[in-house]
Amino acid sequence: MQAPLYQVKAEFFRMLGHPVRIRVLELLQHGPVSVRDLLADIEIEPSSLSQQLAVLRRSGIVVSMREGSTVRYALAGGDVAELLRAARRILTELLAGQNQLLTELQQVDAPTTLPTSR
Repeated sequence: MQAPLYQVKAEFFRMLGHPVRIRVLELLQHGPVSVRDLLADIEIEPSSLSQQLAVLRRSGIVVSMREGSTVRYALAGGDVAELLRAARRILTELLAGQNQLLTELQQVDAPTTLPTSR
């Protein structure tokens, strides 16, 4: 029996639910990147990066290519980059709304000056 679509989607988003994986995907939006360059940009232990790359590779969201002794990673398709751009737009809208709310709260809670008695 096949899993319901909503469950498959939940598993997909769970796979994306790690900051290192998101950062890797962001870096790969601009084209293939070597593991060495990913390590330099993300600044984590090689074993940790290797684990996260393996999760992304098993899910089919990234592909690896060997060029001599260098392993490079790339996005498996352009839809991943579009998903990241959509997430950025959504977050921008959410944060802008929160910023507007904060401004309104600060205006409402601004201390009023009491008249001084003379």
